[in-house]
Amino acid sequence: MNTRIIVLSMAASAFFSSCNQANKKEDSLNQIGLTESYLGKSITHEYDSEIDSIISQMTLDEKVGMLHGTSMFTTAGVERLGVPELKMADGPLGVREEISRSSWAPAGLDNDFATYYPAGAGLSATWNTKLAYTFGNSVGEESRARNKDVLLSPAINIIRTPLGGRTYEYFTEDPFLNKKLAIPFIVGLQNNDVAACVKHFAANNQETHRNYVDVQIDERTLREIYLPAFEAAVKEAKAYSMMGAYNKFRGEYLCENSNILKGVLRDEWGFEGIVISDWAAVHTSVNSLKSGLDVEMGTPKPFNEFFLADPLIDSVKAGKISENEIDRHVKRVLQLMYSLKSMGGEERKKGSINTEAHFKDAYNIASESVVLLKNNKNILPINIENIKTIAVIGDNSTKKNALGGFGAGVKTKREVTPLDGLKNRLPESVKINFAQGYQERYAPKKEAIFGEVTQNRAETIDELDPKMVEEAINAAKNSDITIIFAGSNRDYETEASDREDLELPFGQVELIEKVLAVNPNTIVVMIAGAPFDVNSIKDKSNVLVWSWFNGSEGGNALADVLLGNVNPSGKLPWTMPKSINDSPAHATNSFPGNQSVSYDEGLLVGYRWFDTKNIEPLYPFGYGLSYTTFEIKNVHADKKEGYFENEIIYLSVDIENTGNIDGKEVVQVYMSKKESKVERAVQELKAFEKVIIKKGETVTIKIAIPVKELAYYNVELKKWVVESGTYNFRIGNSSRDIKEEISIRVKGN
Repeated sequence: MNTRIIVLSMAASAFFSSCNQANKKEDSLNQIGLTESYLGKSITHEYDSEIDSIISQMTLDEKVGMLHGTSMFTTAGVERLGVPELKMADGPLGVREEISRSSWAPAGLDNDFATYYPAGAGLSATWNTKLAYTFGNSVGEESRARNKDVLLSPAINIIRTPLGGRTYEYFTEDPFLNKKLAIPFIVGLQNNDVAACVKHFAANNQETHRNYVDVQIDERTLREIYLPAFEAAVKEAKAYSMMGAYNKFRGEYLCENSNILKGVLRDEWGFEGIVISDWAAVHTSVNSLKSGLDVEMGTPKPFNEFFLADPLIDSVKAGKISENEIDRHVKRVLQLMYSLKSMGGEERKKGSINTEAHFKDAYNIASESVVLLKNNKNILPINIENIKTIAVIGDNSTKKNALGGFGAGVKTKREVTPLDGLKNRLPESVKINFAQGYQERYAPKKEAIFGEVTQNRAETIDELDPKMVEEAINAAKNSDITIIFAGSNRDYETEASDREDLELPFGQVELIEKVLAVNPNTIVVMIAGAPFDVNSIKDKSNVLVWSWFNGSEGGNALADVLLGNVNPSGKLPWTMPKSINDSPAHATNSFPGNQSVSYDEGLLVGYRWFDTKNIEPLYPFGYGLSYTTFEIKNVHADKKEGYFENEIIYLSVDIENTGNIDGKEVVQVYMSKKESKVERAVQELKAFEKVIIKKGETVTIKIAIPVKELAYYNVELKKWVVESGTYNFRIGNSSRDIKEEISIRVKGN
C-alpha cells in the first residue's frame, strides 16, 4: 500500500500575511507543506493628500455627482480634474452584458460577450477553496477586459430556506463554508484591480417582501450565522465595497442602518471601502449618508432625483448636512479609485475575456460541483463499450441558463447544454434518441418591473403533453440506457420571487415515473440551484445525480462525470429536506412573514436544525458519493494536553482510497460541546479539506483548526468567548456520515 503525507491548513491569518508574496516565501511554505492563507490588500492611503487637494477644487455638484448613479451602472466623474466615472457591472455568473445608460434595455453591442461561470451553489458544491480563488481571479480578468471598476459579486447571504429565489446564487447554509469560499473569491477578484462588491449586507435571506420586510434576529444568531462571511470579507479578504440590502433590520432600512453600517462594519471591523446601495434601496438623503451609505444606485426615477442627487444638494444648502460630510464620502470613492489604479498613474491590469483558459476555469469548477446522490447497481459511470443507444429526455437537456429570470445573467458565446456535452463526448457508434418529454410552460402573468415592492410569481402549467410523453417512452424503450435531465431553470428560480413549495414543476415527476417503468436503466439528472422534492424519484430510480446552473462548459463537465472521465467529488452545500415543514424556517412558521419576519429557529439553521432536532433529511449537508470508496481513520491530535485560546489544533487524519479509481474526497470536521454554558447546535462545521487520492493509496493530512474558531458570541460582553472544557471533533464525509471522533481539552478565556 502506498502512503504519502500532505499537510493542509484551514487556519486564517494566524499563519501568513498574503497569498501573493515573494517566491522565496512560497518555496519555504512548500518545504514545510503548509498552504498559505488568502489575504487581500487594504485600501491605499498613499494618495490621501492628493485626494484632499482634488476634493478642495470640486464644486458641490461635482462632489454629489460621485455619490449617486448618473447612468444605470456608473457614477459621475469630474473630467476637468482627471476623475473618471466609477464603472460597475453585475457579476455572480460572470460579467453582465452592457445595458443602456438610462434603461435596462441591452445596449446591443457585439463586443460584450463574457464567460458564463457556474452559479454560487455550483461553486460551493465543490468544497474547494482553490477553485473559489480561480473563479474570482478569472471573472476579475474578464471584468478588467470590460473596463469595469466594481463587480457586484459575490452574493454570500446564508441560505435560510430552500424556497429562496436566490438560493441558486448564494453559497451555502453554513457560515464556515461560506466564509472559506468567499475569502479566496474576493482576493482573486481584487488582485485584478477590480473591487468586489460583497452582497447583500445584511440579513437579506428572502425575496418575498424584500423591499420592506423588517428582519428580527437575536444578536448571537446574527453574529454566529449571518455575519461571519461578511466579517471575513472585510478583515481577511479586504473587500473594497459592500452592497447595502433592500430590507429593514430591527426597524431601520439597511442602507441607512447606522448600527450595522457604522457600528459593526466600520467601527468594529475596520472597513475602509465604500458602501453601495442595492438598486433603488435608498429612502432618505441625509440619514442614509450620515448612517454610512456612500453611493446610491438604482431605478426607475431620473438620476438627478435620487436621494443622493439634487435632494442632497438641497439638504446641504439648507444646513441639514455639512459639506465636510459630503467630502468624507467622496474621499472614500477616490481612495477606492486609487486602490484600483484607475487614478494615480500606476499601471493597471488589462484583463482578458472569452479565452479558452477562462472556459477551462468554468469547466474545472463545474466538473467538481456535480453531486452523485445515488448509484445502485453501479450504472454509473456509463460503460460505452456495452451500449449502442442512449435515450436523452427532458427539456433541461437543451435548456440554457446563462440568461433568464430577473437579475444578472451573462451574454455568452458558449453554453454547452447536457445534450451538446454528450454529443461532444460520445463516440459516433453510440446513437442518441432524443425526446423533449416535458415543456417549460407558465400561465399568463402581468409584466413586473425590477425593483417593485413585490413580484407576482408565475404559475406553472404542469400538465404533460401526451404526444411528448409517448415520444419519451418510445425513446426509453428502444435504448440501452436512458438519461433524464430534469429539475429547474433560471426562469423558475429567480431573483425577486421565492418559490411557493418544493414541487418539481412542469409535470416532471409523472414523466420520470413513466420512463422508469419502461427502462430501469435510467439515470435521473437534476439541474437546479436549490432543493426540490425528489422523494419518489429517489425511491424509484437507481441513479440520481445533482448538477447546477453550471456555466459555459456545464454540459461537457456533466457528460464527463456521467461517462467516467471525471470522478464526481461534489458535496451538497445545503440540506435537502424530505418535506418543507422539516426545514427550520418553515417548522417554526417564521417564513416569509409580512411586514416583519422573526428568525425563530435562532442558531439552528440548515443541518444544525436537522441534527439537533434529530430530523432525518432526504440528503444531508455535505453529502456526495464517488465512483470509488474511501476510508477515514487514525485521527489524532498533535497534543495530548489542552490547548489555549491563541493556539491551533492540528488533527492528523488518514484517508485511504479503497476502490479502483483515483478520486477526490472532502474530509469534514464537525465540533460539538455537550457541557456548555450556552445553547449550541449538536454539531458545527469547523474545518474541511478536499484532497485527491490515487487508487490503493493512503494519504495522511493535517488539518489546522484555530482554537478561536470554537468561540461563541457573548452578547453581554459583546465579544467572542472560547469556553473552557472538552470539545468533541467528529470527522467524516457528510454531516450524517461520521467515521471518527476525538475529544480535545481546551483552556478558553
